Amino acid sequence: MCDGFVPMKNNEKCAFLKSSPKVGGCSIVCTILGLGKFSFQRGIFVNALGLLLLLTVSLLTVHAERIEPPPSELEGVSVTERLNDKIPFELTFKDENGKEVALAEYFHKGKPVLLTLNYYECPMLCTLQLNGLVEALREINLYPGKDFEIVTASINPLETYKLAKLKKQNYIQSLGSPDSAAGWHFLTGKDNNIKELTRAVGFNYRFDPQSGEFAHVAALILLTPDGRISRYLYDVLYDPKVLRLSIIEASQGRIGTFADHVFLYCYRYNSATGKYTPIIMNIVRLAGTLTVAILAIALSIFWARDLRHYRVKTSS
Repeated sequence: MCDGFVPMKNNEKCAFLKSSPKVGGCSIVCTILGLGKFSFQRGIFVNALGLLLLLTVSLLTVHAERIEPPPSELEGVSVTERLNDKIPFELTFKDENGKEVALAEYFHKGKPVLLTLNYYECPMLCTLQLNGLVEALREINLYPGKDFEIVTASINPLETYKLAKLKKQNYIQSLGSPDSAAGWHFLTGKDNNIKELTRAVGFNYRFDPQSGEFAHVAALILLTPDGRISRYLYDVLYDPKVLRLSIIEASQGRIGTFADHVFLYCYRYNSATGKYTPIIMNIVRLAGTLTVAILAIALSIFWARDLRHYRVKTSS
C-alpha cells in the first residue's frame, strides 16, 4: 500500500493521512484520473499500482546499468566470418614430421577440410576445443582421411614440429582411430604465413606479452574441397549431428547418405541458433513429390492388374 493512504469508502475523496506536503504516487493518480469518488476496496488498486511502480523502477535500474567494456587483453579478439572466401593455397607450413607443405596439398583429394587455429602450449581453451572435437568425431560415422581432412595450425610461430607431433599422437590416441592419423594434420609455421591465413579466414587474435599467452576464439572452420569457407562452428563442444551435416554440406554432395541429402534439402543451418531449422517450402515440395510418386505407383499397379484380368478374359 502506498505511504500515507488507506482504502477509502464509497463517495470519499483521496486524502493524505500525513500532513507532509510531499506528493505521493497515489495522489498523482487520484488527481489525474479524477478518482476522488473511486472506491479503493481493500487497497487492490493501490497495491497493483505499487507493484507497477516497483517493476518500472527495476527496469529503469537495469537499463541504467553501465555495460562494462571487455578487458584490454580481449580487445580485437573475434571472428569476422568470410563465408565463400577462398583461403590462400600457396601458404606453406611444416607438418608434424618437419616436412614443408603447402595448404593446397590437403585439398587435392576433393574432400572437405576442417580447420582449427590453436597453439599447442595453450593452457586451457585449445585443449577444451580439440577434446570437444574428438568427442563429436567419435559419433558422426565419418572419418578423417576417408571422408574429410582436418588441419590444426598453430598460431604461435615459436612452436616446433616436434611439439606438433606429440599433440597429434595424443589426439589420435584419444580418438581411438589409428587410421585417422593420415587425415589429421598438425602444422607449425612462420609468423607472416600464420597471419595471412588467419586474416583470410577472419580469425582475429592477439598475444599478451605479460602472460605469454594468445587470446583467441574457439572456432571450427569448414572448408569446401576447393578451399572456400563453408561454415563456422563455435564453442568447445560440438553437436555431432550439426557437425556431420556441416561436413556433408561442405563436401558439396561428395559424401553422405541419401537420407542426409534429403534432410539437407528440407533443413537449413541457422547460425544464430547453431542448429538446423526447417525450410517449409522445400518440405511441402518434397511431400507433394512423394504424394504424386505414391499415387503413380498405386495407379500403375491397379492398371497392370486390370490389364492382366482383361487378357485372361479375352483368352478364355
